[in-house]
Amino acid sequence: MKKYLKRNLMLCCAASALALPTVAHAQDQGASPTTPSQTRTEGLGAVTTTDIVVTATRVARNLSDVPMSVNVATGEQLEKLQLFDTKDVQQLAPGLELTNTSGRNNTTTLRGLSFDPDSGVTPTVQTYVNEVPADAQTVFTALYDIGQIEILRGPQGLERGLPSPAGAITITTRRPVFDEITGYAQASATDDKGYNFQGGVNLPFSDKFAIRVAGLVDHNQVNQVRNISNGDRSRATTMSGRITLGFKPSDAFTAYLTYQYLEADTRQYTQVVGTGSTGLAGTSGPALGVDDYASVMEGPARFKNRSHQITFNGHWDMGPVSLDGLAAYQYSKLGQARDQDTTNAIPGYVAVQRIETPFKIPTFELRLSTNDDGSLGGGIGAFYTKQTGTTRVDQPADNFFTAFAPASLGLFLPIGVNVIIPADVETLSFNAFGHARLGNLKIEGGLRYTKYHNILVSDTFVSSPGYPGFAPFGIDPIDPFTVNQDGIPAALRDQGTHAFTGGVNLTYEVNDALNIYASYNRSFRAPTAGASVPVGLSNDLIVTDDEKTDAFEVGVKGSAFDRKLNFAFAAFYQKIDGFVSRFTGVTYDCPNLPAAFGGGCDNVPPASPVGTPGDRVNDGGFDFNYNGDATVKGVELTLDVHPTTFWDFSVSTAYVKARYSKGARLPCNDYNGDGAPDSEGTPAITGPGNVSFCKLGRLSDTPNFSLSANSELRFPMGGSFTPFVRGLINYRPAVFSQLRNFNYQSRTILNVYAGVRSDDSKWELTGFIKNLINQKRITDISAAIGQTAAADGSVFDSGYRTINATAPREFGASLAFRW
Repeated sequence: MKKYLKRNLMLCCAASALALPTVAHAQDQGASPTTPSQTRTEGLGAVTTTDIVVTATRVARNLSDVPMSVNVATGEQLEKLQLFDTKDVQQLAPGLELTNTSGRNNTTTLRGLSFDPDSGVTPTVQTYVNEVPADAQTVFTALYDIGQIEILRGPQGLERGLPSPAGAITITTRRPVFDEITGYAQASATDDKGYNFQGGVNLPFSDKFAIRVAGLVDHNQVNQVRNISNGDRSRATTMSGRITLGFKPSDAFTAYLTYQYLEADTRQYTQVVGTGSTGLAGTSGPALGVDDYASVMEGPARFKNRSHQITFNGHWDMGPVSLDGLAAYQYSKLGQARDQDTTNAIPGYVAVQRIETPFKIPTFELRLSTNDDGSLGGGIGAFYTKQTGTTRVDQPADNFFTAFAPASLGLFLPIGVNVIIPADVETLSFNAFGHARLGNLKIEGGLRYTKYHNILVSDTFVSSPGYPGFAPFGIDPIDPFTVNQDGIPAALRDQGTHAFTGGVNLTYEVNDALNIYASYNRSFRAPTAGASVPVGLSNDLIVTDDEKTDAFEVGVKGSAFDRKLNFAFAAFYQKIDGFVSRFTGVTYDCPNLPAAFGGGCDNVPPASPVGTPGDRVNDGGFDFNYNGDATVKGVELTLDVHPTTFWDFSVSTAYVKARYSKGARLPCNDYNGDGAPDSEGTPAITGPGNVSFCKLGRLSDTPNFSLSANSELRFPMGGSFTPFVRGLINYRPAVFSQLRNFNYQSRTILNVYAGVRSDDSKWELTGFIKNLINQKRITDISAAIGQTAAADGSVFDSGYRTINATAPREFGASLAFRW
């Protein structure tokens, strides 16, 4: 038993399973600060009319002229559809999934490419607010007073400072105008004790100075889960305020200075499904299904976010050229207190993990570009950002001697783990871009050089007061000990890399109503490292390689029938060299442990960085980052139709096949050695190396096909008001998860709205039902039943798997005023 304890102490060092944090870095910010506009506003959702103006290419232009696939949602549409959370925007864009599985780590998936924030790598989909990149944990928390949201599909490598392989989400808040007092106020409430109050007002003091003030108070039940262990419920309260000062001393110069404060307090208990278990150690809980929306956590699950962000956007028209500049500073402090035993595998025992993550991000960018609309044009730009801050983790990693006794007997070795992870990430880039027009053919493109530097440090401190021994169970006394571990070998700490990215686009204007385009884009992501990776593992399990992406896309955009029908079609192919993903809960074998732990599996000194496989016995589980070659191909189609002045509808579909290449070998649990992932039976490592490797298919648990549609029908009364009905539907077919060994059912989420508004749109009263058909589906599930192993080989088995599920049916009402 003592030998088993020594071998498993390394699990304590790795227990946090955290990666070096790299909260989203700033990217090029040189677009004119003019808020995008849409002259036709009766449509809903991801419409593609030729009247929509976007800044996807950092220049305000009609959506039909942009050589890429883009979905757009205006602030007015978000308010009409009662979309109060940025994650709800996924209902307007097929193939986009915005999720939060734990209350802390928001993830974004687009075109089949997923991202785990704990991996430490930059996101597959970068998110920006007013052209300033921001971490998803902050951005997804509060959505109010929005001008427009643009979802840019496909690799980004030129227009913005940090490339991303799947796309970008740009959010523009409403800015002051200098000629009139405007504003809105909206109050909404739901039957599940949710409420949302938001509003904004524009105050012009002169034609040179104006202020816009906006605020939000939101309360909701998050994942709708009830904790049957302590009687509490999941819930979240968010408060945020924003003030923007607008300066326009002349027609040639415009600037905006924005300050935003956000404070969010979330209690999100983890939902479980399964039979539960009853044994000598106690009862984990009753049998629970997805309809129960229940948690069995005995400890807390609380997450706090307090953020400050200041942004300056300036635009100076100097005649033949314009200078755009941005300066921003974000300070955020994220806190977490969460019971690690989410499935209550050890009844009567709570192991609270506390994480504190403060970070500071200054961002600067200058962009000089030509103003002419002639046959030639272009510009240059420079960008810089740096992130600093130290993450601190404090948690117990106690080692139980046996699972044949309740936790109240205290038959475990108390172990405390502290992890310190300082962040020091710096990015500097320069880019040059240009365009040329030859008749109806337009060529545009450019090149960006990025220099990326990251200091990877992870210090882990493990200590125990020891154990006096317990003769009836054959437990010998254990002396107190303290062990310090550097989670990243010295040779791997300084990670500096550089890359060229960019692309070229060709657009042919067939006529005023039809454009055809073809594009090539190159992107990349810098390597990342796992924090507190177990000692003795090979370097490929500690630090990843670069990720490189090459993508080709062709498309057509246009309109017909006097713009009553608008359409956009795109087909694409993307090749990824070394796609970085995160593989959770992978069993490993540690052949080389420090002498302080008894010499480890092979009694190799800690100076040896790599060893040969040991006894192939499970020494713990960890979340590993790893590279795998992959391809992505598919098509996307959007139709926006306005048959009459009182009816319009939009349909968007996507078919995407994102797969690992046939030769890719990825970390997995393969207990029976057949080369396919499985977690049934006794944990074991198969094949050479520290972990098992499998050939996997999908890059993420998303189906190939997805669809989103919405419509509004108005009933003109000839008076001062107009009744209306709206609908929003999102469909996702069934998909089998190879890593989870689970078949996700198809999902059809239908939201309906009915109400009345004034003919001048000054007020609107709406009643709504979200998830009308009350479909309750699992959207994410753990790979295996929650278990905790004891030193004598016995196992605490909870009988549960953790899940996320669709929210149940929700009734609500909203009242809005605009002036």
